[in-house]
Amino acid sequence: MASSSTTKSIKISVASIADAASWYCAIVLVSLILLSSVREGLFTGEPVRGKQFLARPCDEIYVVGEGETLHTISDKCGDPFIVEQNPHIHDPDDVFPGLVIKITPSKPRNLS
Repeated sequence: MASSSTTKSIKISVASIADAASWYCAIVLVSLILLSSVREGLFTGEPVRGKQFLARPCDEIYVVGEGETLHTISDKCGDPFIVEQNPHIHDPDDVFPGLVIKITPSKPRNLS
């Protein structure tokens, strides 16, 4: 009987160690993901104002938002070749929210 209770306590302690290790790994993984998402120069100490969002360049992968057209996206991002770079767009007028398109990043335009 004594060996049965010893085996049971060893199984419980191994399970608790494995549980603690998995939590530790999860916390480390989440920390690494958060750290890798922070870009250098992201925090300049300035408060964010409205025109800063408009002036920033578009990302290479762009998700179409509500009310956007290829023309407005092209003006916003400075990329006149959206249709040529996205062979999955057969009709430039058939653009819908959630559509993922490739954008050639350009310099932000001056909004003053």
